[in-house]
Amino acid sequence: MIKKTSYSISGLPVWKQLKKHAAVMNRKEKHLKYLVGEKDRIQNYSLEGAGLFYDYSRQRVNSRTMELLLELAEKREIKTQFKSMTEGEKVNNTENRAALHTASRSFSGNPLFLNGREIMPEIRAVRNKIREFTFKIHKGEIRGATGKTFEHMVIIGIGGSYLGPEFVATALRHLSVNMIQIHFLSNVDIHNFGEIAASVDPERTIWIVISKSYTTSETSANTNQAYEFMKQKGLDPAKHFVTVTSKGSPGDDPSNPVIASFHMFDFIGGRYSVTSAVGGVPLSLYLGYDIYERFLKGAEEMDIHAKEASAGKNLPLVAALVSVWNNNFLHYPAQAIIPYASPLSKLAPHIQQLNMESNGKSVTKDGDPLDIPAGTIIFGEPGTNAQHSFFQLAHQGRPFPVDFIGVIRPHYGQYEFKSKGVTNHQELWANLIAQPAALAFGKDDANGAKRFEGNRPSSTILLSDLSPENIGRLLSFYEAKTVYEAFIWGINPFDQFGVELGKSLASSVRKKMAEKNNNPEYPFDDADPITKFYLKKLFSD
Repeated sequence: MIKKTSYSISGLPVWKQLKKHAAVMNRKEKHLKYLVGEKDRIQNYSLEGAGLFYDYSRQRVNSRTMELLLELAEKREIKTQFKSMTEGEKVNNTENRAALHTASRSFSGNPLFLNGREIMPEIRAVRNKIREFTFKIHKGEIRGATGKTFEHMVIIGIGGSYLGPEFVATALRHLSVNMIQIHFLSNVDIHNFGEIAASVDPERTIWIVISKSYTTSETSANTNQAYEFMKQKGLDPAKHFVTVTSKGSPGDDPSNPVIASFHMFDFIGGRYSVTSAVGGVPLSLYLGYDIYERFLKGAEEMDIHAKEASAGKNLPLVAALVSVWNNNFLHYPAQAIIPYASPLSKLAPHIQQLNMESNGKSVTKDGDPLDIPAGTIIFGEPGTNAQHSFFQLAHQGRPFPVDFIGVIRPHYGQYEFKSKGVTNHQELWANLIAQPAALAFGKDDANGAKRFEGNRPSSTILLSDLSPENIGRLLSFYEAKTVYEAFIWGINPFDQFGVELGKSLASSVRKKMAEKNNNPEYPFDDADPITKFYLKKLFSD
């Protein structure tokens, strides 16, 4: 049990010391071009663990910075909180729930109790059901309404129900079994549906609806659209639909038959759910269950590291401390994630939701106003594309920290033609090596337009290759980093009440639209003037 901790942070002596220290680190002599030149800089400011390498030698930190940040971690008891989270304590206090995404990829065989009930048998049962279902689909034992095997899979879901699976599917596309094409129907925009409907063979399409409550308006609208589409093609939806949902939800109703229904658990939130059935069903069908399980085991390896490694050697914990340092003391409001590997192109959108929905909070766990800002604006694009997109701002505009991510051995290593004396992969790495250095060092020039001030921080994360294990490790790294940041700030990273207000207002607007559809003479007079203006524009035809 975590002992009661004050969630106020700015009054801590170590926080005040960090503020004073930040003023020191802003001095000219603490420019990164000098820090990076220190003896053994990369050895002293890099870590290896759970298969990843994390280099923060080009962050604006020195030994005193890290000493104070580690003291902050100790004062906030973040390792104790993380351990309690993995053991089933209800760290999601606003919803009175545990947060056990780590359990979904545990293969330890150790029991785990929640509310006096052992939950690992249920988790293993879901994994086994996914394995058996995948085998039957791939072997053609389960077929569509006309007896044809499935060649297309459409994932219907939004937010955490698709961003995580899309990241992993894209990262491991080179390992796909080439039996089923994957499509993501997330947006309620009819263009998303129309493009997919035009590209699939309905007789060979399996639709996977992912929704914990099965009441999310966008997912419901797309599901209804898909059902109607299949009926219009003369196909029985019961032979083409699978649900991933909570036990007893409308999507788990025997009176509405489907091929199969897989259960989600209320102790795993959407943005942390890719290692549950949310990712397990589509990724196993796309990649094969064995590949999916290797991905789970990589995530488990980083989970163990995040829980057990000492604070100063703990990759996600140190990364979280650096993030807090950049956010609260150096006052960088944003961070970019730039993977120098095209298969990781969907990492930034996933981490954007993971981090910003988790840590975009203005109150403590107790509901008191935060006395410091929390949360970071996350964005990104693969390198070298990013260099020709927003790196002008990165080098000469408003600065922001960057996570650079490199892959040592590419999957397609057989293409070795050399341009300017180097292979494509070597050219990619030339930029991966040069960009952090350019941001750190800068360049003097008498012409102000060509001057680079430098002193712009970055970290570099290295993966040996794009194996399923490494993708799991990378996912778990960012999940643990996000949670550690939240524990430092004293906020709850597992609720998301901030998404509710707009949804509530949309419900009110939707009712007015429905009334107009039923009564063409309805004038929208009960709407506010601006809402009425836009509703009249929509119905102007």
